Amino acid sequence: MYKTILSTCLFIFVFNSSVSAEQVRARDLGIKPGILNTGTHNAITDVEGVLVGHVTLMKGDSIRTGATAILPHGGNIYQDKVPAAVVIGNGFGKMMGYSQIHELGEIETPIVLTNTLSVPRAADAILDWTLRQDGNEAVRSVNTVVGETNDAGLNDIRGRHLTPEIIMRSIEDAKRGPVAEGDIGAGKGTSAFGWKGGIGTSSRVLPGTLGGYTVGVLVQSNYGGTLMMDGVPVGEELNQYYLKGYVDSDIADGSIMMVVATDAPLSDRNLERLAKRALTGLARTGSAMTNGSGDYVISFSTADSVRRTAVRRNNNAEFEEVPNNSISPLFQAVAEATEEAVYNSLLMARSVTSKNVRTGETRTIDELPVDKVREILKKYAR
Repeated sequence: MYKTILSTCLFIFVFNSSVSAEQVRARDLGIKPGILNTGTHNAITDVEGVLVGHVTLMKGDSIRTGATAILPHGGNIYQDKVPAAVVIGNGFGKMMGYSQIHELGEIETPIVLTNTLSVPRAADAILDWTLRQDGNEAVRSVNTVVGETNDAGLNDIRGRHLTPEIIMRSIEDAKRGPVAEGDIGAGKGTSAFGWKGGIGTSSRVLPGTLGGYTVGVLVQSNYGGTLMMDGVPVGEELNQYYLKGYVDSDIADGSIMMVVATDAPLSDRNLERLAKRALTGLARTGSAMTNGSGDYVISFSTADSVRRTAVRRNNNAEFEEVPNNSISPLFQAVAEATEEAVYNSLLMARSVTSKNVRTGETRTIDELPVDKVREILKKYAR
């Protein structure tokens, strides 16, 4: 069951979850995209230093939302910035912080994912957290990084119920180790391929002969298309997919945020190249990145040798990085991890019901039927 804390206002804040009997990850079904091994937790936190935290907000019949924070390391991120990049597959989105990352190639704050209309409040939370860090007393400019998808299908998004104080909890509670997935945090009100979506994560570790580096991916899935799972046409088999009967619709619209972390020492230029390959993993799940979809990848390196410390920012410091001719295995790793993270976001999510505050209509987004998926996988394994 969820571990919950109830306030006098009947809010439910969900920080951690355990797996119910029905929740499975992709590997529990034998879905193992690619050829590389996973890290210990098969999560973005397998990358040394990365922390993840969630806060889920539920109230009454209509509030189903939350925030998820990803910290590149547990220190003062503003002072010890990390090289980073952002890649946009289709730009129907409201991500904050893109221009400075693109210009300077670095991230100086936690990354927070939330719903579309909570982006400014997530930025406030990041600002409050950053400005109060020891060593930041003289800071007068902060580039907050916030990603979003629109959870209005299940959440009273116009009510803007997430406050900076609530969102702050996702940053403060971020930790190493296993990452809760499914309908939690920023994934509470999202859907994917017509089923319940949410937060998913996965990782890959290169063998020592290829550097031994780790790549981890976390996604907030809220998009559509024709669901493929490890090459199996699950969406078609379940008779739910985009362009069914060759009729156009908005079923494939939505968004997905993909956060990529690696301990490989990469420049921001090669982090951009790495982020582009996450889109190949997205494509394998059945996405066409439609006109109304926001498909964003944020990538960063945690390697100490490339961290943008104050000394390095003020001197012509040189550092070693993975050369171009050795980066292809990392491309393979990020494609595999992105694909599997999406599957985990679907398989770990539970059905969610909400009432539309304007129409009074009650709507349920059903979870992906695991039993049927298992049957389909067996059918195609013959």
